[in-house]
Amino acid sequence: MRKTTHSSRHRQPQNKRTKSLLIATTSVGALCLAAITFTATSASAAAVNPGLGTATSFGVLAGAGITNEGVTTVAGDIGSYPNGAITGLGPGANSITFSGVNHGNDAVSLQAKLSAETAYANLAGQGPPIDTADDLSGETLVGGVYNSGGALSLTQNLTLDAQGNPDTVWVFQTASTLTAEVNSSVTLINGAQACNVFWQVGSSATLKTNTDFVGTIIARAAVNMGTGADIDGRLIALDASVTLLGNDITRSPCTPPVTTTTTTPDETTTTDETTTTDETTTTDETTTT
Repeated sequence: MRKTTHSSRHRQPQNKRTKSLLIATTSVGALCLAAITFTATSASAAAVNPGLGTATSFGVLAGAGITNEGVTTVAGDIGSYPNGAITGLGPGANSITFSGVNHGNDAVSLQAKLSAETAYANLAGQGPPIDTADDLSGETLVGGVYNSGGALSLTQNLTLDAQGNPDTVWVFQTASTLTAEVNSSVTLINGAQACNVFWQVGSSATLKTNTDFVGTIIARAAVNMGTGADIDGRLIALDASVTLLGNDITRSPCTPPVTTTTTTPDETTTTDETTTTDETTTTDETTTT
């Protein structure tokens, strides 16, 4: 009886091929998963301007009155509803100079409040957000929806980079408070515009002394400004008051991108006209007398 023996050496290449195939399959799967994860992260960064409706024209809008000390300048309307009390309007040492209209407790401020509520809900619902640190200091952020998961603060400088796209939007969400510490600031670069920056604040917002801030703040509770704090945007306190202490509130409109048109002359005119005159006149007149 013949005994046949198969050497294991002949099976090794097959095992190697199987292992290679498994490794390749695993690698491809990992790459696909990475691609999916990257796509999801990119998608979570999307942010859109919610639109402010009637609230667009307001620099300061409150639900429980506006208090001012010192000389404050506001670009746009001011108003409060349902508590229309506004103190420190001036003239005098405590005064508010505003370029718009005082809509204290009128139908316009009511409609503006409704528009602000709609914008607040829109901002709170955007995402899924990108998780960010509670303190935004030292960060350079591209457009997107950001959520700290807690109280949001700024102790130094935050840079917002539009990467050449002036339509880029930033949405910052917090269920708690927003606090900008003394001398903190927000810088816009590469086409970023203040009109496209929004802060949705679940509690109160405080911009301390000499803060240089950017964006529209829509807070559920009070908005408090420190002495000399400035903002390019809006201060909106839905259910509480706005406190001003000699501040500048500007409201820069969105500027459309500059379009450059280059015209290259490419016109050739050729005149090839030949005029030929071939007229013969013959007179053949005979006179007989």
